[in-house]
Amino acid sequence: MNMEHTVSAEQSGQRLDRFLVEVTPGLSRARARAMLDAGQVRVDGRRVRKGEALVEGARVEVSGEVPPQDFTPVAEGADSLVVRLEDAHVVVVDKAAGVATHPLRPDEIGTLANALVARYPEMAAVGFHKREPGLLHRLDTDTSGLVLAARTPEAFEALRAASSSDRLEKRYLALVEGRLAGEGVVELPLVPHRKDPKRVEVVTEHVRLRAAVKPHPALTRWRVARALGEYTLVEASVTRAFRHQVRAHLASIGHPLVGDALYRGPALPDDVAQGFTRHGLHASEIHFPHPLTGAETRVVSPLPADFAAVIHRLRDA
Repeated sequence: MNMEHTVSAEQSGQRLDRFLVEVTPGLSRARARAMLDAGQVRVDGRRVRKGEALVEGARVEVSGEVPPQDFTPVAEGADSLVVRLEDAHVVVVDKAAGVATHPLRPDEIGTLANALVARYPEMAAVGFHKREPGLLHRLDTDTSGLVLAARTPEAFEALRAASSSDRLEKRYLALVEGRLAGEGVVELPLVPHRKDPKRVEVVTEHVRLRAAVKPHPALTRWRVARALGEYTLVEASVTRAFRHQVRAHLASIGHPLVGDALYRGPALPDDVAQGFTRHGLHASEIHFPHPLTGAETRVVSPLPADFAAVIHRLRDA
């Protein structure tokens, strides 16, 4: 495929990725981003960022094939899996920080989904999408911790039903800015951010929604796990979770995650961080009814060494 488009006056100021979706029938934002990452798009002969605003008269050239929207991940990396629970129906694995949950391109490797189909080939036929084999939920790349996946279509549907009826609970340990006490609930709907596709925002009376945007109901319960001077270690729990829910909800009450620049979380002091460069969020527990027996199942993940070391340094400060 080789295409060329000229930016009109009406399209001037539009983001490049949104422009591509508009002028290419059937192209999703994810596929547009994949094409940009692969260097298939040039504006006036140069490679530019996906969020760059276009100007009238600019020439946008697209070359190569449009990447498929759904695909089976490359099977590789099985030895990297840290398995916390495994049987013939379900598996719970511990994802390391810095590892993506699933690939965005057919040739991408190193994600959790790649390793899952390598170790459990049957998962390739299970789930919402081929690129998310068996996965009941996802974690942000910089979030460590537990991910639940089904090994059979029957188990997937049973766990999906449990999630829909709020019987699948996920708990997180979050290191946040500021001092919190006791416990509380944040119940604020979430929507994609109006200006930044990387973020979500909470819906309050001050947020003006576009007509086509439907707020996603979201509830996060929290309680203090440990006071750490000017910071607090919080346990947050959710059932049905929207993207970035814990991060956005804690930020909305004035206590963003440390290291979470996307939601204006502060960086830790160098003597405390000592190389801890991600946001402070770990998926520490998951509770669900077993898809075959219905027995209540609890899986726990300890804090990773880098996160635990930060807690120790704050505690001893």
